[in-house]
Amino acid sequence: MATPRPCPCGAPAPYDACCGPAHGGEAPAATAEALMRSRYSAFVLRDVAYLLASWHPSTRPKKLTLDPDTRWVGLEVLSASGGVFDTAGIVEFRATHQVGVQTERSHFVREGGRWYYVDGVSAR
Repeated sequence: MATPRPCPCGAPAPYDACCGPAHGGEAPAATAEALMRSRYSAFVLRDVAYLLASWHPSTRPKKLTLDPDTRWVGLEVLSASGGVFDTAGIVEFRATHQVGVQTERSHFVREGGRWYYVDGVSAR
């Protein structure tokens, strides 16, 4: 029996039970934090299509190019709001890559039963 693949977002659930269903379009993220975690995993996996699809149309860029040299290695959620019945949420997180740390306060909205990333501000 194969060992389950760990989820890049750092949650204890394996990828197939954590961010995988959101990436595959099988189940939308239930909370703003879940969407943020799935987006972090998409950065790790270089899933540009998912990143654009989960970005709110009002702020979504026409295209997204990821830096091929950036290797994301860890995620820490510092605070989160935006539950299953909310329409807005904020997630503050610290994402580590091979040469530094990105700390951000991201804004999310829920429309039509789906959460979307709106924008983020660097936090220090």
